[in-house]
Amino acid sequence: MDIDILLALQQFREGAGSFLTEFFAKMTFFGELPTAIVIMAVVYWCVSKEFGTYLLMGWSGNRLVNGFLKVTACAYRPWIRDARIVPYGNAMTTATGYSFPSGHTMNGSTVYGGCAVRKDLSKGFRIVMGLLIVLIGLSRCWLGVHTPQDILVGWVCGILMMWLTAKLMRWIDAHPEKDLLVVCIGIVLAAVIAVYAAVKPYPADYNAEGKILVDGAKMANDTFKGVGWCIAFLVGWILERRFVGFSTDISSQKKLMRLGSGLLGYYAVSLILVPLVKNWIGGPAGTLISCFLQIFYIAFLFPWIFKHFEKEK
Repeated sequence: MDIDILLALQQFREGAGSFLTEFFAKMTFFGELPTAIVIMAVVYWCVSKEFGTYLLMGWSGNRLVNGFLKVTACAYRPWIRDARIVPYGNAMTTATGYSFPSGHTMNGSTVYGGCAVRKDLSKGFRIVMGLLIVLIGLSRCWLGVHTPQDILVGWVCGILMMWLTAKLMRWIDAHPEKDLLVVCIGIVLAAVIAVYAAVKPYPADYNAEGKILVDGAKMANDTFKGVGWCIAFLVGWILERRFVGFSTDISSQKKLMRLGSGLLGYYAVSLILVPLVKNWIGGPAGTLISCFLQIFYIAFLFPWIFKHFEKEK
């Protein structure tokens, strides 16, 4: 049934002109990893440290859950399951890993769902955030890169993880001495998932020419990314709590300075350092370490830098 729905959407997409398709192509952008990471970093550094921590912690958990489910279900992408499915434009370039559940939908459920469930935000803003979650999910089906099942599970897992994260943060606030325990448990879970993804068998189906349809080892790359991001956040979070303790209760001028210098550093890490590490180390270890560097910069390194810089000023 899920393929039938995609075929119906594809037929409608091809006959409806470019307006809706361009709209959904823009909506899917809001669920992409670079977009989600930058938004969370800006909130964490410049808007609200508490809210940014909540988003980063929930997102880290969501990436672990997404990576675990992907390599467990090993669901092929729609166009591999049925050659009649033709994704729109370059949508396939951001559709990495296995199909189930949708990573874009879970990213959206983290960032915008995290806003939608916050009762301290205005009702109108929360409604817009909720609508954005729905549109991101629908865009993945409209563009032909995910099935409705991928989207529905992505919504449920993403929102559930943010709800659990909110409860966890309240528990940590009540028991601050337990923060290291949370970090240790999280790192152990991440390590177990990494080992699981590395050693488990993957399906090996071949086409009529004898070529493998999907390389399971390559599909597991998304899981190793999630492990690297999660461990980086946990390590960065505990180090920031112990040795930095920055605040977002600062002047607008300082916030603008943090924003500009922070994003410049982030893009230097992501566009220069990360590719170098991947090429130098390679394999799952290179993926894990390079992704670790991205989030460790956001969670600890840049806060440590600007805290010392602002202190000198």
